[in-house]
Amino acid sequence: MSLRPVCSRLVRSTRLTQWRSVTRSILSRCTQERWQSSNALGSSPGPFWTTSRVLLFTTFASSLAYIYGVTDTGSHLDELWRRNKAPQYGTAKDLQKAIAELRALYGEDTISTDDEDLLAHGFSEWSSINIVQLPVAVAYPKSTEEVSQIAKICHKYRMPMIPYSGGSSLEANFSAPHGGMSVDFAYMDQIVALHEDDLDVVVQPSVQWMQLNDAIKHTGLFFPVDPGPSAKIGGMVGTSCSGTNACRYGTMKEWVVNLTVVLADGTIIKTKRRPRKSSAGYNLTGLFVGSEGTLGLVTEVTLKLAVIPQETTVAVVTFPTIRDAASAAAKIMRAGIPVGAMEIMDDVQMNVVNRAGATGKVWKEVPTMFFKFSGTEVGVKDNIRMVKSIAQAHQGGNFQFADNEQEAKQLWSARKEALWSMLALKEDGQEVWSTDVAVPLSRLPDIIEISKTEMDELGLFASILGHVGDGNFHESILYDNTDPAERAKVEKCLKKIGHAGS
Repeated sequence: MSLRPVCSRLVRSTRLTQWRSVTRSILSRCTQERWQSSNALGSSPGPFWTTSRVLLFTTFASSLAYIYGVTDTGSHLDELWRRNKAPQYGTAKDLQKAIAELRALYGEDTISTDDEDLLAHGFSEWSSINIVQLPVAVAYPKSTEEVSQIAKICHKYRMPMIPYSGGSSLEANFSAPHGGMSVDFAYMDQIVALHEDDLDVVVQPSVQWMQLNDAIKHTGLFFPVDPGPSAKIGGMVGTSCSGTNACRYGTMKEWVVNLTVVLADGTIIKTKRRPRKSSAGYNLTGLFVGSEGTLGLVTEVTLKLAVIPQETTVAVVTFPTIRDAASAAAKIMRAGIPVGAMEIMDDVQMNVVNRAGATGKVWKEVPTMFFKFSGTEVGVKDNIRMVKSIAQAHQGGNFQFADNEQEAKQLWSARKEALWSMLALKEDGQEVWSTDVAVPLSRLPDIIEISKTEMDELGLFASILGHVGDGNFHESILYDNTDPAERAKVEKCLKKIGHAGS
């Protein structure tokens, strides 16, 4: 027998017993007080409603309301418990009705059921996790209103929806475990409005962050969040992404002013108005950022912009061990030096970059740190001096600085090409498992060293890289996906490292 109905009855029984007890106590008190008062005066009882009785009655009424509310809640809990089951999606016939209805509204091209299209929206060769199930159809809306109508019809036929923008996720964020409709925002790729003086911009979800920066460069402004090159704003909002600039500028959640969102039933909401400061209402924007499309479909985003720094330079320095590099990174952050970005790559990852040959440069295959320094000319020089001092105290080698913008791009390309360089080494049957480890800054050297040791013991090709200035690094392991034992070994290793980091 389920304990839930028993618990509910017990709650109601207890509350009713309390109600009877309180009622008897208050009525007895009122009667006793009335007769004591009349006997003391030697007269017949006076007016019933005295001040003390009003107070007693108010207490009684409040208690009664509370007990009724709690008792009534018990019955509602029964109903909630009955409903708390796995979601019930529509049948295959329901899904076909939804597709037919949407095609009748928007035409055949708006809803795709092409096999290649479905595969592209449910499987990714660079994702560490892929699910066998694919979406049933792919919708290509062109406006918020169309997204709303798609949501209404999917809601009507109980068809799950999965938003899709860049598709660059490494951890199955756009997978379709229950089939359903993948909503691809490919045609919603416009910069809606640019407000230079307000330092913000309104964009649609399929605007790529690098294209956005190219489009607004003439204003002296830029959007500082920089994940993978192919990432788009919609997915960046959904995952609350990070990037190499997180060390100075933070992550996606700090740069979203408001959102236009279509809820599961097709309702369109605006989470906030455009002014940055708000002293009233719930933080709905923060609720949706990082929700991975599970709470609604984001169709428009207002982003904050930053001023392009007067001076920016890139530097690279090598270390004898990964622990030396990580220790230097922790000390630099603890010293409060405002570096623009601080990235780390171990000896294996530097070897990967050399083998891929994507940067046009041969690198030393030792643990390496990449820095961006940005700000005023005087500030940049001062920051470089302090970072050099800390690096040297941790066995750092000579700094290599970029002399111009082209050389800066070449130096930084080693970091940006890291994942693609690893993917380029894959052979038939091999996969790359890439994941994140986030740790407190004080534990960064220990956890990176532990991670390096654990991965070396696997006997597989494995590397470490990441945003150490933000207390976050990536692990990439090349393994044979056709060997269940090898995959299980990799999964166990990564889970162990993840627990060590927490």
